Amino acid sequence: MGVLTDWFRAADAESVVAALIRSEGGSPLGGPGAGFAGVEAKQVDPTVLLGQLVAAVRRIPWQVDLVATRTVWPTGPAPGPDGPAEEDDPWLTGPWVEEVDGAVRDVLADVPDHEIAAVAARWARAEEWHGATGEELRPLVEDLVRLARQARAEGERLYCWICL
Repeated sequence: MGVLTDWFRAADAESVVAALIRSEGGSPLGGPGAGFAGVEAKQVDPTVLLGQLVAAVRRIPWQVDLVATRTVWPTGPAPGPDGPAEEDDPWLTGPWVEEVDGAVRDVLADVPDHEIAAVAARWARAEEWHGATGEELRPLVEDLVRLARQARAEGERLYCWICL
């Protein structure tokens, strides 16, 4: 099963939730009622692959806690210790949206253009990329860096929409 992820920028979680309500949880990139600026980045989840990108930028080993997030969708209380009560519980079925810590946005925004190829080459070493090359990942790094720069310039946060 593939994981779809769209990275986007928004002023705040409230505007994200409002757009997701209008679009019935659909992608925030150009869907009905949404239209946030962002990047389609299949499988770039906040914890592992974005965390590995942050590690590549900072030239440190990846750790599970490199990217702090907060769930903004679905709304409502998370399931208890026994899991979701219903099969169609949105906490089980998704989609999910995570707000990323502003420090991560700034790490990406601070990548100089002349370093993007080297960062992409380091990021390509992550086993989750299954042999992708830095040259193949370079456009994605460029897009994510540009998105982070735009978010910082506008005083916005980065968000990740995740769907199975």
